[in-house]
Amino acid sequence: MRVTTADVFEAMQDDLERVERRLVEAARIDYPIVSTMVENIVTTGGKRLRPLLLLLSARAFSYDQERAITAAAGVELLHTASLVHDDSIDRAALRRGQPTLNTEFGSGAVILIGDFLFAQSAILAAATNNPRVVGIFAAALGAICDGQLRETLDAHRTDQTRESYEQRIYGKTASLFAAAAEMGAVVGGATEEQIATMKGFGGDIGMAFQIVDDILDLREGTQVLGKPAGNDLRQGVITLPTMLFAANPAVSDETRATMHAIVAGDETDDEVINALLTQIRASGAIEEAERIAADYSASARRRLTAIEDASVRGHLEEIVDLTLIRSF
Repeated sequence: MRVTTADVFEAMQDDLERVERRLVEAARIDYPIVSTMVENIVTTGGKRLRPLLLLLSARAFSYDQERAITAAAGVELLHTASLVHDDSIDRAALRRGQPTLNTEFGSGAVILIGDFLFAQSAILAAATNNPRVVGIFAAALGAICDGQLRETLDAHRTDQTRESYEQRIYGKTASLFAAAAEMGAVVGGATEEQIATMKGFGGDIGMAFQIVDDILDLREGTQVLGKPAGNDLRQGVITLPTMLFAANPAVSDETRATMHAIVAGDETDDEVINALLTQIRASGAIEEAERIAADYSASARRRLTAIEDASVRGHLEEIVDLTLIRSF
């Protein structure tokens, strides 16, 4: 019998609760107003998919619970810190429907808070007393920064290649999924081949996750996402569905010119932007992006043949499914 989503989170509930406590403790700041906002950000961080991946990757082999929980908390805090910096760079007012730190503090203070969270996440990684985990953590941090730089410098280019897009989203998003699964396998005492397999699994999941995120950004609105529909487009960020739309020979030169103007920030009229969103939704570009996300998910699923534990494999397979139908 196939496990359900509830099975995955129920099976790992105790460990995830311990991760949550470690997160809150590590993110505590000695300034009441700042501390309250940071705690809200940490505790409203979605379903903890990255820690869940790490914990299950460790459980697939020889489960060192304490080290796995510590590493999982470090991974999630690293993710949270990156979101704080992202919101500062994008000047975002909302994240998951909640006010960001930008609504209360200047950019300098927000960056420093993000830096504090980065430091705390590194302390958690070091607390595993495993140099390899620390090395994976450091590499993931570097990849995240590389992905963010690529987004800042290149994501506005409407002529960017699919390879460039994939490099960007691997760094910004998939690299931390890959690192989480890899760390879990390392903590679990897996073989080198198994560690490489789990890293690949996490990377595939992360790629599918980000492509679905890009799709949701175009397809949904504030009520679902906590931010306006087409927010990436409004921020001048070209994503896979938009790229596929622009490559369609049926798209008129006038429509392409409108898209260029929106991406460049020269066109900010909501009516014009919403009209373009309607065209993108009707073009088949979203469905094509969904097929590409499904290909990554299928690749992730094939890697799971390396997992002998049927229960853990079932839970990981459910996570694969969640990347395509998620509401994280």
